[in-house]
Amino acid sequence: MLDLSFLSVGYKDKTVLSDIHLTFAPGSLTAIVGPNGSGKSTLLKTMLGILPPKKGKVLLDGSPLSSMKRIEIAKRISYLAQDTQVPDMTAFEAVLHGRFPHLSYPRRYRERDYAIARAAMERTGVLPFADIKLSSLSGGERQNAFIAMTLAQDTDVLLLDEPTSSLDVRHAYTLLSTLKTLAREGKTVAVVMHDLPLAFSLCDRVALFAEGRLLAQGSPASVLASGIVSHTFGVSIGHSDDAGYYYRY
Repeated sequence: MLDLSFLSVGYKDKTVLSDIHLTFAPGSLTAIVGPNGSGKSTLLKTMLGILPPKKGKVLLDGSPLSSMKRIEIAKRISYLAQDTQVPDMTAFEAVLHGRFPHLSYPRRYRERDYAIARAAMERTGVLPFADIKLSSLSGGERQNAFIAMTLAQDTDVLLLDEPTSSLDVRHAYTLLSTLKTLAREGKTVAVVMHDLPLAFSLCDRVALFAEGRLLAQGSPASVLASGIVSHTFGVSIGHSDDAGYYYRY
């Protein structure tokens, strides 16, 4: 479980988000939404310990993240950045990198590491591309390989920054469904998203950030009913039993 208590985040002298109180619980898939520049990526980096809080605390299972070593955090929280560089390696080699926090020195992969990496690739549909260079894969295939690398890290908490940005609608839906299944298996999953109908349709909770603060949090239905979505984004979202959530023009 991740708890954000009186949290303010930002860079140097600039505070991006202030006074955040938010809990990410096991068994729940949370969508982090907000306009461009609202601080979503900055928040994730602070939740991971890459950036120190400007104020307040990030608690992981009740312990301050600031008191933990990087390797300990990496064993418990996995992170997929928005812009991931493409290394010169095969998809399987890249996915195996997710096992690094669990390797002792010298870093030698065990049969368990290979099995976890293969299972992660099978879960994300990229096992057939295991021996293909990342640079030769399509954008969607490459993104799924990076997601498999995140899953291979085998942590209790997953933080993903716009993981569906390179995927078409069908693959984006499949990915979110996989993340929801992981949450149902007991993991804590938080995803930065711009596709509001997809986020509202598949995520258990929504946290909406804008104007330097957390404006709304709760179930998709309660956040939508507050009216804050149309006020923040200038668009309306409708819902029906047949179509789920959709942009209403």
